[in-house]
Amino acid sequence: MSKRTPSEKPTIYLAASGDMRPAANETCWPAQALLEKALGRCLSKLGYSLKRAHPYKSAEKHGFISSQKEGLEVFRQIDPAAPLIIAEAVWQYSHHVLPGLTTHRGPILTLANWSGQWPGLVGMLNLNGSLTKAGIKYSTLWSEDFTDDFFLRHLKTWLEKGAIRHITSHTRSLDKVDVPARPARLGEELARELMEKKAIMGVFDEGCMGMYNA
Repeated sequence: MSKRTPSEKPTIYLAASGDMRPAANETCWPAQALLEKALGRCLSKLGYSLKRAHPYKSAEKHGFISSQKEGLEVFRQIDPAAPLIIAEAVWQYSHHVLPGLTTHRGPILTLANWSGQWPGLVGMLNLNGSLTKAGIKYSTLWSEDFTDDFFLRHLKTWLEKGAIRHITSHTRSLDKVDVPARPARLGEELARELMEKKAIMGVFDEGCMGMYNA
């Protein structure tokens, strides 16, 4: 790997996991392109350069990683110690990038736009769940337009320290919550009934859309 000259900005790599359906990737690509452009501007202002870890595919009209095999090939070309952002403006299949992330040693940031157009935030949360289940350290961040103070402040922290810690003082462990008697009893009865009588439930498995977090 070539050394950076003093005048060059430090490089942050970006990967974008997508759908397995070509039509979905093509349709949603404009939103992803806008996200990456906005992120690139933010990083440039902070003194960094954003580089895609895989190219835009002209024949397919999108720049997403669209299969597990493609993801493996992409990660073979990424410096395992480099800072890496997984940016999502769309629904994505986590198994496209999860295998490569299991051995990535550099700081990992999952990032999504806050938009109702396509489920990028949901796609990011699916990847977050998969990373958590796999025991992979990562930070996560989101924004509506990538200009708000919350986003910029935390992005700067990740760039400088390699990790972000969000405020979680509003959360409590359930065993420390005084649950009222009636809902507590109902919950126990439902749990006992499900254990004894079973039920068919719509639960996804790990092979569905690459949801390792299932």
